[in-house]
Amino acid sequence: MIRRVTAPGLFPPPTYSHASVVEAGTRLAFLAGSVPLDARGELVGAGDPVRQAEQVIANLAEQLRAVGSDFAHVLSTDVYVVAGEPAVLGAVWDVVEASGLSAGPHASTLIGVACLGYTGQLVEITATAVVPEEEAGEGA
Repeated sequence: MIRRVTAPGLFPPPTYSHASVVEAGTRLAFLAGSVPLDARGELVGAGDPVRQAEQVIANLAEQLRAVGSDFAHVLSTDVYVVAGEPAVLGAVWDVVEASGLSAGPHASTLIGVACLGYTGQLVEITATAVVPEEEAGEGA
């Protein structure tokens, strides 16, 4: 089970929780940074942080499927954006919200950075998620 916590003594966050708590013994997936590359390894959305965020979200969904999880089971994310202006960070966060990733709501940090690993890359998201137990009879 996931327990999402908003600390009563802190300002309530708009679309994320302050913390997520899971019971010991829960399977967790620690996902490497999802980046705005397509299946051929080509950059998607050159110069467009919103388009890159959409590709990053699609790639993150694929990573989660590969480990047997989904957006609803994401505990935390770090969202990295090459930007010096809060408006650009906000535009990327709008994509995160619209994706359903914030449905948990999960704990998240939105970070403006100077550069990321691939030439032209403007967005990257790392995540930690619960891998739910298989339903009885599944995979049998």
